[in-house]
Amino acid sequence: MSLRIAAASRVALMIGLSLLTACAVATGRNAPADAPLAALPTAYDYQLLTPDHHPTSLPGVVAALQGSDVVFIGEYHGNHASHLLEMQLLTALHRQAASRDRGVILSMEMFNRDQQAIVDDYRNGKIGERYLIKEAPAWHNYTGSYRPLVEYAKAQAMPIIAANAPGDIVRCIGRQGEDYIPKLTADEKTHIATQPFAEVPGYADKFFGVMGGSDHQADKRLRQSYLAQLTRDNTMAESIARAHAQSPQSVVVHLNGSFHSEGHLGTVGALKRLNPDLKISVITPIRADDFADAQADKRRTDEFYYLVNAQPAEFVDDDYKRKMRGEMFSRAREKAKGCR
Repeated sequence: MSLRIAAASRVALMIGLSLLTACAVATGRNAPADAPLAALPTAYDYQLLTPDHHPTSLPGVVAALQGSDVVFIGEYHGNHASHLLEMQLLTALHRQAASRDRGVILSMEMFNRDQQAIVDDYRNGKIGERYLIKEAPAWHNYTGSYRPLVEYAKAQAMPIIAANAPGDIVRCIGRQGEDYIPKLTADEKTHIATQPFAEVPGYADKFFGVMGGSDHQADKRLRQSYLAQLTRDNTMAESIARAHAQSPQSVVVHLNGSFHSEGHLGTVGALKRLNPDLKISVITPIRADDFADAQADKRRTDEFYYLVNAQPAEFVDDDYKRKMRGEMFSRAREKAKGCR
């Protein structure tokens, strides 16, 4: 390694350490119930909240999670505060687990089961990062959002579970529904849950409510989209259950988009079906602009929440929005041509 590269690495490490200590959380183990919400001046800032939406702190949350078998950290994909909190929680939970002779397993929506061998090779130093990113392939925001988590796990010899269902299979289920399953090879079937369409009580109402339909009135295409969503959730749940069964003294920290775990639905509900005895904790993000509505929603049941700034509006110009959406659907149709 050259002196220039070594110096750059030291600078990057110092920046990373500074970010790990620079966030808007209440100080102390727990903030008073009447403590004011912290300001969120930057994209990296967040405020941890109790179930009744009072401010709390990272040490307080970590202490409360010490008895958990599985910790779900919901994220808004690409939100810097979400990714910073994930990094801080993973390291803090790892330290806490080590002090109690427990291990930690990192489980990720961002990698699929068919990518597990590549993830393992990277963790074991058999391939470089460029190979991981290109050949897995990793998500487009891997280096900015997930690299710190994977590198920490790698440095600590922490197992990394590629938990999700392969995108190609999910996409084809979204097109063909149940009819696509018999077309899969025996090997391909191992990459999705044994029961990919197992229902999670209450989840269909949430899904179709967000998508603008109902479980009974949804058209065929929307229903197939729901089956694709269930395939992801049931596959991730099964991946987590297997990882925990193989190492029952370990804490599984699972990262996913918040829809998959919010309200103990989605992947969480599927995991409860597989193993009702697991102690599961869920941490869910709330956009600052939506905080008033969240406070009024009495249905919220997650163990902790965290407040973040909303991401910038994707579109302002409607014509450009239609153009980009059209291109996106065109690419999806092109990929769907690979379905059998």
